[in-house]
Amino acid sequence: MRRTLGGTLTGLLSALLLALNSLIWVPLLLLLALVKLLLPSRAVRLRLDPVLIWIAEAWIRCNGAWMQLTQKTAWDIAGLDGLAARGWYLVNCNHQSWADIFVLQRVLTRRIPLLKFFLKQQLVWVPVMGLAWWALDFPFMRRHSEETLAKHPELRARDQEATRRACEKFALIPTSVVNFCEGTRFTPAKHARQQSPYRHLLKPKAGGIALALNVMGERFAAILDVTIVYPEGAPNFWQFLCGSMRQVVVRVHRQPVPRELAKGNYVGDPAVRQAFQVWLQELWRAKDEEIGRMLAEKATTAGRGA
Repeated sequence: MRRTLGGTLTGLLSALLLALNSLIWVPLLLLLALVKLLLPSRAVRLRLDPVLIWIAEAWIRCNGAWMQLTQKTAWDIAGLDGLAARGWYLVNCNHQSWADIFVLQRVLTRRIPLLKFFLKQQLVWVPVMGLAWWALDFPFMRRHSEETLAKHPELRARDQEATRRACEKFALIPTSVVNFCEGTRFTPAKHARQQSPYRHLLKPKAGGIALALNVMGERFAAILDVTIVYPEGAPNFWQFLCGSMRQVVVRVHRQPVPRELAKGNYVGDPAVRQAFQVWLQELWRAKDEEIGRMLAEKATTAGRGA
C-alpha cells in the first residue's frame, strides 16, 4: 500500500512538473510561431527557427531535471560516438510507449539536432503540446492502410506532398527527422492481430521513411537506427510518470543512406516501393534479433544478481 501510494504521489508530482514546464515554454513558442506565420519569409525563418529550437531544448532539459528528481532509472546506452550536432539525420526507432519520446530526447538531444517526429494528424488536437508541435513544424501525417491505398492510390500523392512541404522547412537548418516505422505502439494484441513475422516488433511501414528519403535523401548524413528495450516491460505513460521505468537499454546504429532508393519514385514506381520494403524488412529483422539478444542478456544478468 505504501509503495502504491508513493508511486501515485510520484506520478502526480511528475505530471505537475511536466505541465508547469510546458506552460512556461509553450507560450513563448507560440508567440514566435505567430510571428513566423505572419511573416513567412526565408530571412525570418532563419532568424526565428534557432530561437524556437533553443526553447524546445530548454523544455527538454527541464523535463530531464524532473525525471532525474522523480525517477531512479538505470540507463544502458551505446552507439553515441561520432554524432554531430550540426547536420541532418533520419532517426528510425521501434515504438512501445509514450515514454519512447522522452527516452529519445534524453539520449539524443544536443548530440544531434532537435528531434522532429512524424505525428498522426489527430495529435495536433492534444492540449498545449499539439500547438507546440505545430509551432516547431513537426509533420502531421494521415496514416492509411495498404488496403485503403490500394483502393485510393491518389492518397500516396497527397502524403508525398505533405511530407515534401514539411521536409522543405527542415532543409533550412540542421534537423533530425524521427519516424516510428511501426506506425503505432507495440502491444501483444496488435502483434497477434497483424500476425507479425517478428517476435518483438510490429510490421514496419515504409511510406514515411521512404518519402522523407525521397525529399531529403541528399541532405541526410546517415540513418540512425535506434532500438529501445525496457527489460522489465514497456511502461505506459502513467507508469512512466510514477517512476516505474527502472531500466532502459538504448542502442544506436549508424546506417548509410540508401542513395539509389532515395532517388527512386516511391509513389509512382511499384518496383521502388518493393525495394524499399525489402530494405526496411531487413533492418527490422536485424532489430528484432538485437532485441532478443538484449532481453536475454538482461535476464541472465538479473538471474546472476538474484
